[in-house]
Amino acid sequence: MNNIQELIKLIELEKLSENIFLGQNYQAPWKRVFGGQVLAQSLSAATQTVDPDRMAHSMHAYFLLAGDISIPIVFEVEKIRDGGSFSTRRVVAKQNGIAIFFMSVSYQKAQEGFDHQIDMPKVEGPENLPSDEDVVKKYKLFVPNHLFEVIKTRPFEFRMVEKINIFDLKTKLPFRHFWFKANEAFEATPAVHQQLLTYVSDYNLLTTSILPHTKGPLPPKGLFMASLDHGLWFHRDFKIDEWLLYAIDSPSASNSRGFNRGNIFTQDGVLVASVVQEGVIRAGK
Repeated sequence: MNNIQELIKLIELEKLSENIFLGQNYQAPWKRVFGGQVLAQSLSAATQTVDPDRMAHSMHAYFLLAGDISIPIVFEVEKIRDGGSFSTRRVVAKQNGIAIFFMSVSYQKAQEGFDHQIDMPKVEGPENLPSDEDVVKKYKLFVPNHLFEVIKTRPFEFRMVEKINIFDLKTKLPFRHFWFKANEAFEATPAVHQQLLTYVSDYNLLTTSILPHTKGPLPPKGLFMASLDHGLWFHRDFKIDEWLLYAIDSPSASNSRGFNRGNIFTQDGVLVASVVQEGVIRAGK
């Protein structure tokens, strides 16, 4: 996947009936369905069953089984409720008739009300930071080929605020900040921007919880990680082809699970979304 239009096409889905949609898979080098993909596709399916004047404001999802990258995914949407201001949908993603994922999504009409937000962290802006691709090129001899290919072909550009040194073998505090945006400008509806943010919200989230437990920037061999659930709240409008800051922390890891949360800000400090995720993290033997 080399550009944002390929990702938009992947998320659009084929409509099989009023409430059933079919999605293809990004052929990820790690040979499993990427969690951000099924999150974004589920949101796309649900949004196609809601009046256009209602925008998603929250979603809560559970990953049940690892998706088979060679099998298309069927998304079944249940219309739970359409009220005066809010609409609720439930989406079940299936392969071979077996549920691998489900999500609840709530939509709302635009309404005036109270407004406040926390401040954006005081971190370096994206202008002078190296991109992920710049970093892996610098350390290409030490980076696995599949990881290099993933970074090189992503439709987003990422710039880490915390400096990466592959030879730094100290553990880190469970905090991470990075800037991201689509790698090209494009025109799309606000709903598409939401779906793309949902896709990218799964990047670098779960790995934040392993920072205090691993030495160096690369996960150790044998480490197993898998997302269990994912929650996302949309607060304000944004465009994903403009720089956004993802500020992530991991308050807790216990019982082979890592808990992570993040806030997403525009470059001028507007809080546009918040994310939480818990996942399995098991050290190799």
